[in-house]
Amino acid sequence: METHTDDIRKAEKPADKARYLWNNTTVRRHVHPALISVLEQMAPGHERCMYCGDNQGTDVDHFEPLTLAPLRTFAWPNHLLACSLCNSHYKRHTFPRDEDGRPLLLDPTIQDPLEHIHLILGVGRYEALSPQGTASIDVFGLNRGSLLKGRLDAYRTAGLFLTEWRNATHKGQHTKARDVVRIAWDRPLADVLAAMFHQSALPVAENLFDGEDDVLGLLCDPAVREGFLGGA
Repeated sequence: METHTDDIRKAEKPADKARYLWNNTTVRRHVHPALISVLEQMAPGHERCMYCGDNQGTDVDHFEPLTLAPLRTFAWPNHLLACSLCNSHYKRHTFPRDEDGRPLLLDPTIQDPLEHIHLILGVGRYEALSPQGTASIDVFGLNRGSLLKGRLDAYRTAGLFLTEWRNATHKGQHTKARDVVRIAWDRPLADVLAAMFHQSALPVAENLFDGEDDVLGLLCDPAVREGFLGGA
C-alpha cells in the first residue's frame, strides 16, 4: 500500500493514477479482501455498515474520497466498511468541509456519533446536535424510511433482550445471559441500543422514555449496565 502511495505521489495526474491502481485487478484480488477482512472485525454486529449499521458491509469506502485526496487512497485510516447503498448511492464523492476546511462528516472509527446526533427513540429519527451531525445525517441518508422502520423495531425489541438477560441472570444461567448480550449487540441497528443506554443516564431520561418506565428501570439497573456495557 505504501508503494502504491509513492506511485500516486510521483504521477503527473495523481487522481487518475489513484483510480487506476485502486481498480487494478491485482489490487482487487489481494488488497481489497485483506482490507475488508480487517474492517469486518472492527464493524458493529455481523460485519455491518459503519455508517447506517443496518446493511451488511460489502464495500471499502474511502472516508475522504480518492478524487479529492488521491494520496489517501491506500492510507489505512481512510478506509471504512460500508454497504453499497451508503457508499455508492448516498455518500459517493461527497465530502463537505466547514469554513476552516475541516471535514464535516463523522468518522465513526475515531468519533462518538452520540456527541453529534441524537436518536428520537419513539420515532427512530436522528436529529443533529452539531454541524457535523447535520452533514452526516444528510450525506449518509440516516433518516431514510427503511432505517426509521428498522430503528423502531429495534427499540421495541430491546426491552425483551434486557428482560431476558435479567431473568437468565437471576436463574444463574450465565451462559445464556452472555448469549443474550452477544445477540443484542450483533443485531442490525445496534446504535439504537447504544442510544438507549446513553439516554437513560441523562437528567431528562424520564421525559425521553415517557411511558416506558420498565425499560428505563432496566437500562438504569447497575447489573444490567455492567452486563451489556462492561467497563464502558
